[in-house]
Amino acid sequence: MKRFSIGKLYAWFNSQQVIFWIFVVAISLPNFALAFSERVPLLTKVCNVVLPFSVFWFLFTLTRKPGKMLWILFLFIFFDAFQIVLLYLFGESVIAVDMFLNVLTTNSTEINELLGSLIPGVATVFIVYGATVFFAVRSLLSKKTLGAEFRRRQRRYSLVGIAVGLAVMACCCAFTSGFSVLHHIFPVNVTYNMVQAIDRQISKSRYLATSANFTFGATATHHAAEKEIYVIVVGETARAMNFHIYGYGRPTTPCLEADSNVVAYGNDFTQSNTTHKSVPMLLSAVSAENFGDIYEQKSIITAFKEAGFYTIFLSNQRPNHSFIDFFGDEADFTEFIKDDMPPEANVLDAALLPLLRKHIKACKSHKIFAVLHTYGSHFNYRERYRSEDSYFKPDSVMDVKFKNRHMLLNAYDNTIRYTDRLLGNLMAMLRQYGGSAVMAYTSDHGEDIFDDERRLFLHASPNPSYYQLHVPLIFWASDDYIASHSAEWQAIAENRDKAVTGSKELFHTMLMLAGIETPCRTDTLSLASPHFTPSPRLYLNDHNEPSPITY
Repeated sequence: MKRFSIGKLYAWFNSQQVIFWIFVVAISLPNFALAFSERVPLLTKVCNVVLPFSVFWFLFTLTRKPGKMLWILFLFIFFDAFQIVLLYLFGESVIAVDMFLNVLTTNSTEINELLGSLIPGVATVFIVYGATVFFAVRSLLSKKTLGAEFRRRQRRYSLVGIAVGLAVMACCCAFTSGFSVLHHIFPVNVTYNMVQAIDRQISKSRYLATSANFTFGATATHHAAEKEIYVIVVGETARAMNFHIYGYGRPTTPCLEADSNVVAYGNDFTQSNTTHKSVPMLLSAVSAENFGDIYEQKSIITAFKEAGFYTIFLSNQRPNHSFIDFFGDEADFTEFIKDDMPPEANVLDAALLPLLRKHIKACKSHKIFAVLHTYGSHFNYRERYRSEDSYFKPDSVMDVKFKNRHMLLNAYDNTIRYTDRLLGNLMAMLRQYGGSAVMAYTSDHGEDIFDDERRLFLHASPNPSYYQLHVPLIFWASDDYIASHSAEWQAIAENRDKAVTGSKELFHTMLMLAGIETPCRTDTLSLASPHFTPSPRLYLNDHNEPSPITY
């Protein structure tokens, strides 16, 4: 009886008709999942299930062996696998343009760290679509084929399904506000997003040519003999709500709070929850409103160079073929300190300071501008600080799950405390350097750490949360700078409680603090100006359109 059952089961799975239905259901799985995850009208959900399912149903009737059609449609199997993992990670939304770009700008170490936290989702994909590919091979190797009558019958039924799907889609277009096939029907929307990602990559690959003739026309207004150094520290994945200086209940920022020259802005929101867009906005005159101009413009580094400053760019992140690389290469000295190291190398942010000190000492100019791009609080949090810097314990966690949030939060808070020490040491270095010195620190974006009922984790989700957008913005100046440029520093202090968008305003603020004039500087966007005017809060959505922040 057992042999008969196993043999019967084997024969059943070896049937081309069974394989046919396995493929139709497997390739449509994300559509069913999205019907539960997406916050869209019921009619849109029905359309997104019925129409794609029926189209795939029809397509699999076009070949005698369904395995052949599966290989023809293999790109959609890839989309399906990617989509299932995305839903496991974020709980909603389709594969965004930025998701495709993140794959291209994320190094192997980050991918391995991320996949380690997604084992259930990856395992599900491997089982479902690994089995699907297995059956596709068996279908092709089998001598059996789908019968002509079966194919004709299924074709008729699928055409009826397509007609129903088209009718529902017509109703969506007529009665559902904002409905769009390009945005709401999977996998049409994902295919469209991939094309958009390719288009952006092509535009980015031409950047050196399209920006070659750009100039800021920048000039310096401070006294030529004044000794000056300005430093921008770009943090990674640091959210403001975990900084004690903003009222957090844990002592994560003792160094910042101990320095009376620190001015902390607690109401700053980034304009992007992705590194590859937020950092370029921080370092240039572009913002969510005019992000398309980034292909023709250069960064603040070039503005300082034109004004006579020696410029330095140091990064504890690996080159990733993004605008960050292009902007970094504008400096007189550029170094990605992990560039020649093996992928598994884990270098802490503190390694940036000896390099900066070395170049400051070796520099013959007494006017210096530096950008430090840190690794900050990027997951895996436990890898961002030394064991002896483990202040909040326990902080070792193997599985990224809601039940382990306390340990994850301990490790995350340790990264903030480590960043605080880094900034404290940098301020001490700049104070020792003497003369006019200014440091600005902010982060590219924040992070979700299972903070509410949605139980979201990480960042770069297509629909950014408050935790991903609310970031720190901190200024520090030496006594000499405050004495020599009291008006600018007074404005910095007076604007600290206003609603700001550092992604848009840091560029103008740093130029004004340094006394650099250029037609690209807008003083109403400078926090160092008494005329600073808060702008409507916007973030750059997946299709590079400015969208209002409603938090």
